[in-house]
Parts: sequence; structure tokens; C-alpha cells
Amino acid sequence: MAEHDFRYTLLNPAHTLNECRALSPGLYQVTGTGGSIQNGDALLVTLKGSRDLSMRLVVEKVRHLINPPGQWLAVAKGPVFKELAIHNWHVDCDSCGTRLDFEFAVDGGLGKSAQSPAAEARIAELGWRSRAGKHYCPKCRQEDAP
Repeated sequence: MAEHDFRYTLLNPAHTLNECRALSPGLYQVTGTGGSIQNGDALLVTLKGSRDLSMRLVVEKVRHLINPPGQWLAVAKGPVFKELAIHNWHVDCDSCGTRLDFEFAVDGGLGKSAQSPAAEARIAELGWRSRAGKHYCPKCRQEDAP
């Protein structure tokens, strides 16, 4: 079980992702070139419309195509989004004032009430801490640790 990184930041023409589309919530069809993809492998792919968010897909079935050489078609499982929405927010550290501009993904079908929990989860992924409605950057988080 290998992990293959197809995020935009790599820009490697021999190892590229041609298409990633949802077949149903949580099930994706992925077409790419290179990487010797096998069943059970993980694919890291950039979310469409995002500058730095990615998702991890686990390959269930893969078919290697004869023409063009090196191209493959896979069916993979991943995050369940009925309606993917990417938001850009910012938060300021309540201790030192450092600003974090970040993106987060949320299922748009869940409404506005799902945005804050998704944003808080993304802030935590980035090393920030939230407590009593205040936010602390990684530096201040260490100083503030109990």
C-alpha cells in the first residue's frame, strides 16, 4: 500500500492527475499518468478550487490503460461531500495578533451552521488552539499551555 502525491504543488509531468470526479458521495473516478497505482494505494489530490487543500483517496479498483502508455483509471473512496464548498477565512491570534489566512472545506448542503466547526477543525490542523472563543497561534499556544 503506497501513497501517491498528485497535488498541484508538485507539477511533475510524468506523474500527473488528469481528472478526478465524484461518481457519488464518497466515491471518485480518478484518471492519471505514472505512479504504478495499485488497489489499496492512497492518492493525495488537490481539491478543485483550492490553493492548498487536499483530500486522501483510497484506490478500490484500478485499470491500467494500454494507450496512452502509463495512463490508468481508478475508482477510489474518500471524503463524503454532497456539495463541496471551499471557504477562505482568517483568524487573528488573541495574544500576539498574528493573522492566519486559511481555507477549509465543508459540505455546502449542511448549511451555514456547519462552517464554524469545519473552520475550527482546520485551524487545529494548522497548529492553532481555540479556547473560550479565543485563538492562539502555535507560538502563543506553547506559552499558554497549562
